[in-house]
This record gives sequence, C-alpha cells and structure tokens, in this order.
Amino acid sequence: MPAPLPALRRLLQPLAALALPLALASVAVAGDIRVMTSGAFAAPHLALVAPFEQATKNRVVTVTTSTGVGRDSIASRVGRGEAVDVIILPAAALEDLIRGGFVVAESRVDLARSAIGMAVRAGVPRPDISTVEALTRTLLQAKSIAYSASVSGEYLSKELFPRLGLSETLAPKSRRIAGERVGAVVARGEAEIGFQQISELLEVKGVDLVGPLPSAVQRITLVAAGVAAKSTDPAAARAFIRFLASPEAVETIRKTGLEPLAPR
Repeated sequence: MPAPLPALRRLLQPLAALALPLALASVAVAGDIRVMTSGAFAAPHLALVAPFEQATKNRVVTVTTSTGVGRDSIASRVGRGEAVDVIILPAAALEDLIRGGFVVAESRVDLARSAIGMAVRAGVPRPDISTVEALTRTLLQAKSIAYSASVSGEYLSKELFPRLGLSETLAPKSRRIAGERVGAVVARGEAEIGFQQISELLEVKGVDLVGPLPSAVQRITLVAAGVAAKSTDPAAARAFIRFLASPEAVETIRKTGLEPLAPR
C-alpha cells in the first residue's frame, strides 16, 4: 500500500484552508471518520483533511490511498468487514459496492474526472504523444513500459494496446505495477515510460509528466464517494463527502491534476 504523501499535503493544505465551506456550518459532531480512497483521489483527499478537521473537530483516519489489488483491494477489505466510513473509488467500482450492499446507494456523490497520462524520468527528453500516431511510435521505441494494476492499466493492456495492434509487441517489455505508484518505478529508472492517472503521476518526485493520452484514445474515469453501509458515524461521513464536493475544494482538486465537478 503506498505511503501517505506528506510533502504534497504540506503543499496543498494552505490552498485548501483558504475558506471553510458553508456546508459544514451545521456540523457539530466529533469523531473518527475512516476513509478508503483510490490513488486517483488520494492527493486532494490528503490535502483537504486538515481544513475539514479544523472546521468540524472530527478526525479523519486515512485507511488506504490505493485501490489495491486482490485481497488488498478496497472491495476485498470492505467485503471482509474492515471498518470504514467513506469510500472513494472509480464510479464503476463504487457502484459494484452499492449493488453488493456495502455502500449506501443514495449517499453517492461524484467528485472529479480523472485522465490517464504518461511520465518519464525527470530531465530526460519527453517523447511526443500528442497524437495517436505519435503515441504509437513512442510505445514502439520505448525500451520498457510500466502501467498500473488498476483502472488505467486495465484499459491500456486490455483495450488500448489491442486497439493499436501492439499487444504482442509490447508484452515482453511491459510491466504491471502493483503496490506502488508507477511514477516511482520510472523515477528509479526501472521503466523508460509509465502510464497512470495524471493525479497519481504528479505525486511522485523524480518524474516529468509528458502529458495526457491523445483525446482519441483517452479514457476518463469518474471518481465518486459514498458512505459505507456499516459506518459507525454516517452523519460525519456525509459531512466529509459534502466538503469534498464543496466550492472550497475545487481548486485543490484541480491543482492535483483532476477535473473537479461542478459543486451542488
């Protein structure tokens, strides 16, 4: 499970603390709110914890900042009954938990859109991926490729690479990364290029973001939050989700490489 990101938290907290949302004005309860979030929303979540805690006196406990895979996935952990109040996941995955009875259906709130990007080691020349043709050339020329074990990696390996007719060619030099950010692998020089949600690539020191995938082959992921069906403090959980979807959170979300949705 990737470690929390204290440097990014320190960078973004002043921005997030500029104002406190009116949505929290009536919240008077205080307690622990346990949060499981996908990597795509980890950076804004961590940055927004402090102003929420200051406004409400609740304490936010970040259980994980990665969707995870296998037994370590958020879905598996929730299914095993691990304590959690707020779950933040790609909308499709959150809907699976709603259908399974693990998340309260009417508590779902869509927070942001997340795009896939490509990164290289800091300081090296940035290849062209501005068009599908340029991306194809870059993939063919790269000596090694890394992609995530979650949503973006599933899309690349199972949809995009086959669509480009490159599955067999790229397989021997591609590596699926689980348990850490793709950017960390690229920063160490263990992969020449790496693909993951832009918000996750931006978290990693030692890499440069080349840019998003071309629009013709981009896959946008909707990130949503919901209250766990077995939350011990659903009122506080709902308050935290309202804060994440408030006007005061918009700029923090945007700064982390996500597209915030219009506050409701």
